[in-house]
Amino acid sequence: MTARSAFEGVLREIDDSVPFEPGYYNESYLDRRITARMRRRGTDSHREYERLLREEATEREALLDALTINVTAFFRDPELWTALRRVLRELTAAQRRVRVWSAPCADGREAYSLAMLACDDPQIDEQAVTVLGSDISEDALAAAREGVYHTTRTTDVAAELAPLSNPSRLVEQDGDVFRVRRAPRRLVEFDTHDLIREGSRGPFDLVLCRNLLIYIATEHKPALFDTLGASIAPDGVLAIGMTESVPPQLADEYDPIDKRRRVFRRR
Repeated sequence: MTARSAFEGVLREIDDSVPFEPGYYNESYLDRRITARMRRRGTDSHREYERLLREEATEREALLDALTINVTAFFRDPELWTALRRVLRELTAAQRRVRVWSAPCADGREAYSLAMLACDDPQIDEQAVTVLGSDISEDALAAAREGVYHTTRTTDVAAELAPLSNPSRLVEQDGDVFRVRRAPRRLVEFDTHDLIREGSRGPFDLVLCRNLLIYIATEHKPALFDTLGASIAPDGVLAIGMTESVPPQLADEYDPIDKRRRVFRRR
């Protein structure tokens, strides 16, 4: 068996037994994540790892967690949040209910950032805002629902919260431990959802799908954008990652609100 066919055997096993759609993702991304799990299990054989996936539910869960995109932060890319502040001001001034979707939400920091922004800015009507955070990882959602975050050698939570005028009103700090307070928590719900397998939700007035598309194979990006587009209300807003772009064949469906920060209005 060639190395290529052995790797494809692992991908088939993932497709069969893990709630994840490997065919949509870049192979380089899949290879990095799978190889990391193989090292953790002490094997360099794809055939052996395929057997582990087939026989061990715990390894299937561990691989799903490894495949889930979980790099996140409060107010990641602060310039974007300046644009989103304006968007939320306009939306809450114009309508009584504003539904927001963070997908995938990882450990909830993006969803809570949206809620905190609504609570922090006097020009945003926080009573109008509801935020849904969704992800395929149950571990990530459990962390999100807990709403407790820690400063580490690589994560400075206090610095992440700098865009807020009064962080202590919205986040309780005990040393290196930060707990999201009730005011923003009451605006946010979390739910399991697979953007690729389960399709659209909504409609939402603002959708954030950031830093997922960079891992999606080029030929599958239009289909994912179709799902996002079907989830956005008329004249709703989409924010994607700072290094991502709308597929050229769909460009006429989105008007840039802030092109540099990748914020678009759905036509």
